[in-house]
Amino acid sequence: MSKVKLTIDKQTVEVEEDSTILDAAKEIGVEIPVLCYHPDLSLHGACRVCVVEDEESGRLLASCATPVTEGMQINTRSMKARKARRKNVELLLANHPNDCLGCDRNGHCELQDITYELGIQKEDVEKYAGEKSEYDLDTVGPALKRDPNKCILCGRCVRICEEVQGDSALQFTQRGFDSIVTTAFDLPQAEINCANCGQCATVCPVGAITEMSEIDKVWKALEDEDKHVIVQTAPSVQATLGEEFGMETGTVVTGKMVAALRRLGFDQVFSTDFAADLTILEEGSEFLKKLNGEGELPHITSCCPGWVKYAEHNYSDLLPHLSSAKSPMQMFSALGKTYYPEQTGIDPEKIYTVAVMPCTAKKFEKDREEMQSSGYKDSDAVLTTREFARMIKEMGINFNVLPEEDFDELMGESTGAGTIFGTTGGVTEAAVRTVKEKLTGEPLERLNLGFRGINQAELRIGDRLVKVGIANGLGNAEKLLDKVRAGECDLDFIEIMACPHGCVGGGGQPRPATNEKKEKRAQGLANIDDSSKIRKSHENPQILKLYEEFLGEPLGGESHHLLHTKYKARPKN
Repeated sequence: MSKVKLTIDKQTVEVEEDSTILDAAKEIGVEIPVLCYHPDLSLHGACRVCVVEDEESGRLLASCATPVTEGMQINTRSMKARKARRKNVELLLANHPNDCLGCDRNGHCELQDITYELGIQKEDVEKYAGEKSEYDLDTVGPALKRDPNKCILCGRCVRICEEVQGDSALQFTQRGFDSIVTTAFDLPQAEINCANCGQCATVCPVGAITEMSEIDKVWKALEDEDKHVIVQTAPSVQATLGEEFGMETGTVVTGKMVAALRRLGFDQVFSTDFAADLTILEEGSEFLKKLNGEGELPHITSCCPGWVKYAEHNYSDLLPHLSSAKSPMQMFSALGKTYYPEQTGIDPEKIYTVAVMPCTAKKFEKDREEMQSSGYKDSDAVLTTREFARMIKEMGINFNVLPEEDFDELMGESTGAGTIFGTTGGVTEAAVRTVKEKLTGEPLERLNLGFRGINQAELRIGDRLVKVGIANGLGNAEKLLDKVRAGECDLDFIEIMACPHGCVGGGGQPRPATNEKKEKRAQGLANIDDSSKIRKSHENPQILKLYEEFLGEPLGGESHHLLHTKYKARPKN
């Protein structure tokens, strides 16, 4: 590809010919404010906050969507460009609730940041005083909350849902002042074909789409002396939580995370990685049976609740292929109200189970009617990584200076295999590590499936060539599943994660979440795996003890009752 030379703020820069002015400006360290732009989505050019001046023509250009041309001379700091940016932001604010103190995004809102950076004052906005849009909030479902009054029509949520997730659950409707982003027929998001993946919430620059907070519920439980509150933390959280406290992306903070949870008042702090190892024993055994002709291949994973709901809506004919194993979170919660009270003598009615998850769909999963195999509601509350960080800050805990502490015993030990559940390809690698060694006694070399949206690998297990594949992001899942449906896929094992890059890119993770950041988070989990003393799920001593003393054997009667579930078809439209 040929190069193009141009001048930005009197500095000469040479970039690829398919670059935009914004790309070129970044090359020389020139910062241009953006709102509708996102590095992982298509160009939109709607907000005009990124306008710059073309010195030759005097025209204002949207830098995020304007391609570079040879000899172009751009001024990003001219009075004309700066005035236009201010006016565009002032107009957005004139139709905005401006209730920052009561907003989930206060302190980390992109519109708020740009308002400050551009020096916009209250009186600058008041000159546009007039009618404002007024819409009802969508708080029907357990996972996501939508406030259309805060929407700035940047279109990020629409683009990620359509371009990356292939779901198109959100669309622009109406025109002019009445323009709004909403669902089909303006139904609550909980009542449509939506996976609850929360990718819309990760890219929204304001507080128009957020998770349904359960912070108050958890505080209330922690303050109730009659409740024994236990908490589990998902694998990916230990490599993402640090971002909320200014640490470098991918920094592993497992010990500080455990210490923070104890200081919040949780009675016992456990690891979902333990249950991920348990999932491998159950799902690996299930896959072995299918390889021997007892069930339908390909075997498809079921640990991602966003993917499961998407399948129920769009691929109900393929539900027999899904593993019946519950997600690690739900396995842990079921044991938290059966095995844990048996071992400790605590009344299960007093046990309150909390899960810290990277995922908004987990809030939906905990409320599924099937998730009561313990005789109680298995999971009582789910906190996203972002909610967990807010609780730490509210308590006044200085996270960065916390000591390194270990998980509690009984359900706190895990292996490297359990840890890599938090990134795409991790479930596949963990499962095949166990399956291969169980069948042949030989260890598995790394599969290295990488972070691409769709990838596959072949490995020999005994005298059989086993083909495995992954898909992350629902748009990629659709491509792969259409081949399965058409009989054009010869894979034996398929892992699907609803979110790009898997749980490290989950809808409840710290913002912003670019593909570059997700890869660093995944590397943090890989580093834990590499340094783990035990890297195979079937060698976890606490898991072996669990089967010996309580479950019996994988796929046995007790494990089937507590650790497995069923799915149901949901309307596609």
